[in-house]
Amino acid sequence: TDGPLATFRAARDAARKLGPKKPRRILARGGDYFLGQTFALEAQDSGLTIEAAPGEKAALYGGRKVTGWKPDGEHFWSAKLPEVAGKRWDFRMLVVNGRFCKRARLPRSGFFTHLSEFKVPWMSTTGGGWRRKPTHVELTTLKYCPEDLGPWLATANAELTVYHMWDESVVGVASMDEKAHTLTFSNPAGHPPGAFRVNKYVVWNLREGMNEPGQWYLDRTSGKVVYWPLTDEDMTTAKVIAPTIESILRVRGTKESPVTDVTLRNLTLSVADTPLIAGGFGAGKFDGAVSLSFARNCRLLNLTAVNVAGQGIKARNCTDLRIENCEVRETGACGIIVRGSDAFVADNHVFKVGLLYPSAIGIWCGGKGAEIAHNEVHDTPYTAIACGGDGHRIENNLIYRAMKELHDGAGIYITFCKGIILRGNFIRDIVDTGGYGASAYYLDEQAEACLVENNLSLGVARPSHNHMARNNTIRNNVFISDGDARLTFPKSSGFRFEKNIIYAKGKISVSNPTAITISSSNIFSSQKGVVEGAPPETLQADPLFVDAENGDYRFTDGSAALKLGIKPVDVTGAGRRGAAANAGETAAPRR
Repeated sequence: TDGPLATFRAARDAARKLGPKKPRRILARGGDYFLGQTFALEAQDSGLTIEAAPGEKAALYGGRKVTGWKPDGEHFWSAKLPEVAGKRWDFRMLVVNGRFCKRARLPRSGFFTHLSEFKVPWMSTTGGGWRRKPTHVELTTLKYCPEDLGPWLATANAELTVYHMWDESVVGVASMDEKAHTLTFSNPAGHPPGAFRVNKYVVWNLREGMNEPGQWYLDRTSGKVVYWPLTDEDMTTAKVIAPTIESILRVRGTKESPVTDVTLRNLTLSVADTPLIAGGFGAGKFDGAVSLSFARNCRLLNLTAVNVAGQGIKARNCTDLRIENCEVRETGACGIIVRGSDAFVADNHVFKVGLLYPSAIGIWCGGKGAEIAHNEVHDTPYTAIACGGDGHRIENNLIYRAMKELHDGAGIYITFCKGIILRGNFIRDIVDTGGYGASAYYLDEQAEACLVENNLSLGVARPSHNHMARNNTIRNNVFISDGDARLTFPKSSGFRFEKNIIYAKGKISVSNPTAITISSSNIFSSQKGVVEGAPPETLQADPLFVDAENGDYRFTDGSAALKLGIKPVDVTGAGRRGAAANAGETAAPRR
């Protein structure tokens, strides 16, 4: 009755005065809200709902506007930032007119090749990692080719992405030895340069790397941010935002006093930063624009997380968390991370993640008993959906164009887990770019008692990869390849493989078929007529799909599949349901 409050913090404090026994709701009017610090909810805020007013759009920003732009050379514009010169502010993302801008990059495309070597064998995660622990010097030194870098390298500004096999390390440069042609990092890499025989790296944030309009760099020495405008951008009116915090909205309880029954609905969260550290597997060390810990029975509904350097949504030690109908896009790291018990992650649209950290995962789940269903995940540099833990159900998800940059991952990747069900998923258009490869469905180390059933893969050369996994069932799936098709079972055992159809225009091969101890009623159809390593009781015949070219994988009368009791795989329901799905890319073929 006394009018609106000016800030979320003031509204939260007013809601707290009502006490926990009354229904409490914060209604955000449409507009932009710039938060000077993370907006935090605690146990005393249990029962609170925060949502945008009906028909209005409320956006929370974890940064501040950058103004005072002036020409800086022939093409560039710059704005003075005294806090940067004073080392009180640093950031690695910039948003201009709603666009996640590319950082200045060397080389312009592709990668530099470094000369560092690390020949210590990798013993697998189960085996303890490296046979010998890398030294600090090995983790902080890179030997470069002298024709790639020179005395012009501004070490205070330069950052490197050092590529590994399934992850990367972003590091700063502490010093450069021009005689030895070595760089010393300001922070250690996650793996030594040259590990896994990967010798790729990229240099960021240098004026020399400003190759095209839309790029930017942060000049820490001069204390200014420099940007090359697009042809239609007017820097006197452009909306430029730089991040000041790592997490925008944080729900944080404790083990003894969790936050309960909080609902966040119809909000947009944008612009958040990451520190200069190696993010590790899945870039997992970074926080989320929305961050939850020790929360119970909370709901994230119709949120949009966009243009953030870290994760879109990150939840740890949460129980009965629901994340539904959210859109997460243009993130530096992962889309959604959930760890806890009994999570429900459904009907979300996650895409264009990993813009800064290519090991980012679209949806990453741990703990127990989660349901990951009817999500649409695409355009990821690494794995689209990954799970560890026990008893999850990964069902009816639509995945495409994953594994675009890194290796040893998949459309759906599960590891260190028991009793996970993969059912009714549709994965398409995953290209193997080298290294340890890319797959559609990947059961990795210690995956046990898992079920892969009624799934479709289309345009994936290695639809099923199984490594150090045992006693799992692969049943009634359809795997279709435009070229050769490979099924691989290294160091695996006790698999049940039945009623699957492998259809390839090239040859079909199965590595380590002895890992399959029970096999029956499978059909392998090689248009080239070459099948290698097929398990027992495999029929080599055309399954006689109704119209495979147009995505109809039902069987015509007389198909051997019907005689063997193989059920048609129908994935028309994969992906987001209802009106939300209409905003995404057409996924045809959908059967």
